[in-house]
Amino acid sequence: MKIIITESAADDIAEGYLFYEKQSRGLGDYFESSIFTDIRSLVIYSGVHEVHFGIYYRKITKHFPYAIYYTIDGDAIRVHAVIDTRRDPARTESRFAQN
Repeated sequence: MKIIITESAADDIAEGYLFYEKQSRGLGDYFESSIFTDIRSLVIYSGVHEVHFGIYYRKITKHFPYAIYYTIDGDAIRVHAVIDTRRDPARTESRFAQN
């Protein structure tokens, strides 16, 4: 399986990195490493997660309060968003309603 990270998901990861790096130097690196580990695990575990917003699987990350939203397109896993689960759920819903 091939993993494709969309531009919007990459922006989400970069935003999370900056947030955690401001909290403590090096925490942003740990955040990014943890998120990419969770994304790589989708090669093994893709498709076992709950479906949200009709077509997106949602994997809750292991070390941070984030959710990875992805789809499976043939032999590719496409990561569409990496969202902080502490945010207003309506904001997440409106983001996916635009797609």
